[in-house]
Amino acid sequence: MVNQQVEIPIGAKNEDEDTVKTWYFQSYDFTLMQLWTKFLVEAAEQEINGTGTGFYDVHLDRIDTSWSGKLPLLDYLIISDGHWFFRKLYLHEYDKLVGCVYCSEGNLTDFGINFAIRKAFRTAFQFINECEECQGLVTVARTFAPAHFENGTWNDGGDCSRTRPFEESAISLTATEYDIRSTQVEELESTRSAKGGKGFGLLDVTKAMMMRPDGHPGSHRDFMGMTGFNDCVHWCLPGPVDMWNEMLLAVLKKGLIAT
Repeated sequence: MVNQQVEIPIGAKNEDEDTVKTWYFQSYDFTLMQLWTKFLVEAAEQEINGTGTGFYDVHLDRIDTSWSGKLPLLDYLIISDGHWFFRKLYLHEYDKLVGCVYCSEGNLTDFGINFAIRKAFRTAFQFINECEECQGLVTVARTFAPAHFENGTWNDGGDCSRTRPFEESAISLTATEYDIRSTQVEELESTRSAKGGKGFGLLDVTKAMMMRPDGHPGSHRDFMGMTGFNDCVHWCLPGPVDMWNEMLLAVLKKGLIAT
């Protein structure tokens, strides 16, 4: 949410192939900006003969400037990430290759997803906290929203055909899901407790979203233009994401932000 008044037609896209989208709602004098980033930090896909491999070099100590450069324009920032870390990653710090995720190279340590997410969120929160041009910015971190694949994953026939929410008694977070959510909360609380760590709040959706296997488009949406995939990750249907908005409003109205 931004304070810069830029009149752009509703639904228009601009800048960097969907990396940044901006909508201006004239009747409310309100501007909404979508800032898209894979890992929050700087990253580049490895290529072989000009073709992407799906493997990424991720620099855990460098902020991704495609979104962070917009922070001085914002009044409110909703920050989230997680699912992009579920792939082969080569992790760098201070210009050195320090380890990996989902790799089998004998000379590298596989630190796991949680390590990479912790470092990326730490870098993002520290950058926001130290941003001298971001005075008054309120940052709300949305916790990890689990996927609901059954009978497989993206590439081996996984689906999500349920049409009703789970009962609370029927759900349980996996170790990975719980660890990711806990890591995000821990890094946020660490920033909030740090000297000068102001303007940070939490939007904890993990458990609630675990109960909503019916909220994904499944087979009714082609994944990135490719057929034959069920989308059991994104929340494109009414209901779950509407609840996020209600929870966000409650967080802001109840003053649950460190100031």
